[in-house]
Amino acid sequence: MAEHVSVLLEEAVEGLKIRPDGIYLDGTLGLGGHSAAIAGRLTTGLLIGVDRDETAIKRAGDRLRCFGERIRLVHGSFAMLGDILDSLEIQGVDGMLFDLGVSSPQLDEAERGFSYRMDAPLDMRMDQTQGKTAWDVVNHYEEAELSHIFYTYGEERYARRVSAAIVKSRAEQPIDTTLQLADIIRSAMPAAALREKQHPAKRCFQAIRIEVNDELGEVEQMMRSAPDRLNPGGRLCVISFHSLEDRIVKQGIAVREHGCTCPREAPVCTCGFRQTLKTITRKPILPKPEECAANPRARSAKLRVAERV
Repeated sequence: MAEHVSVLLEEAVEGLKIRPDGIYLDGTLGLGGHSAAIAGRLTTGLLIGVDRDETAIKRAGDRLRCFGERIRLVHGSFAMLGDILDSLEIQGVDGMLFDLGVSSPQLDEAERGFSYRMDAPLDMRMDQTQGKTAWDVVNHYEEAELSHIFYTYGEERYARRVSAAIVKSRAEQPIDTTLQLADIIRSAMPAAALREKQHPAKRCFQAIRIEVNDELGEVEQMMRSAPDRLNPGGRLCVISFHSLEDRIVKQGIAVREHGCTCPREAPVCTCGFRQTLKTITRKPILPKPEECAANPRARSAKLRVAERV
């Protein structure tokens, strides 16, 4: 397994503006890289680590055991952060961090079914207790549905060709494995696409993963609920890895910052809008060139930071 490297680690931790006695939530625990950096700055404070992947909870727990009672780990989705905080009897926190990328173990461990380079059953579930798998999407979705998710979630130019090839292939026998699917996608691509630097199956695999895990829906729910559980002055830090996620985050902050619907010429606000966030970083923070060189998975990362007012 490749070593997991937390993306934008220093920038994210600095963005949280950590107080030693504060309460913080890492909504995407992963292997605990960001959490360890946050907990290392706490004295009497508390860090709540949340992940929908039970394997991540176990591995991060081993890594973070040295922090003792400064850490509480919860198996769950960050979309349900309100329920999670209620269950811990915590009304508000002083900072939240969300790293929306797929963790290295999920990509590198073939049996999880995320990789188009290693053969495994089609799975792609971040939470392996949930029902729908990549197999269900690939073998049961109508051709038009597949084309829609490939084009919308993967920004795949050849979505129709790929979806048609999948439907034709599965009519003969089910598509059971990742390499089976990757070969079908490759066979549907024109020669020009096959000459591109990235793997021809990358965009479609991304789209299926997003669909299986309802990733965009979860980000939307998080952006609606997270600001309300921040204490005044608390920071919201979100690291995204593709334009669809970043657009949701950017718009979610903007609604809380500039959501007034009154005409510009109105002397006072009458729509009842109350600002709850202010942007700390007008433009997203990007990884430094040296980080990208050391960790190629960081190249597409963007960090946005906002503060509760």
